[in-house]
Amino acid sequence: MTREARLVERHGHALGVRAVAGGGRIDLLETRLKAALPGAEGVISIGVGGALDPSLQVGDIVVGTEVLRPRRRWETDPAWREHLLERLPKAKAGPVYGSNDMVIRTLDKAKLRSQGKALMVDMESHVAAQVAARAGLPFAVLRVVSDTAGVSLPPAVLHGLKEDGGMNLMGVLSALARAPAQLPALMRTGRDVDVAFKVLALAAQAALRA
Repeated sequence: MTREARLVERHGHALGVRAVAGGGRIDLLETRLKAALPGAEGVISIGVGGALDPSLQVGDIVVGTEVLRPRRRWETDPAWREHLLERLPKAKAGPVYGSNDMVIRTLDKAKLRSQGKALMVDMESHVAAQVAARAGLPFAVLRVVSDTAGVSLPPAVLHGLKEDGGMNLMGVLSALARAPAQLPALMRTGRDVDVAFKVLALAAQAALRA
């Protein structure tokens, strides 16, 4: 999301960090990442994501040890991983699952959890991992929980992103108009995401400081 990208650029500016957002589109994210590679020393996937581990709460920080996909896995760089864990002592370390689609149902979260015991799921880490591996660059994952494993998100969130990663408010409102009973869950989701972004801002500041 552009909100994630702005946050990362703000805190990583002194280190020359370049932030890339894909708007939920795997192909677009891959293209933009490749374009940003010249001169890069590594790739880090930073943002929010959904918990698969039932013990994780909104605002918990996860440092990925590996990124999982069906019949694929990418290990994160040990040195970068240890650096993040030193800077973020409350973070939990473990696998992260990369999904091409938004995972909103508790049943789907449980199914992914059973495939490798990933702590979280997001839609960018597997793309970043693959691009970094092909370029021979170190890779790391830093994610903050925005929704828990035991909570299903309202379907309206599926309409929430524009191609550039910005908020598609009209898409969400249209979905809400078709199914207004989603409103309480949508409001809860918004509050949880705000909590996650506040934590992400602090985590990025700690992780990316010179």
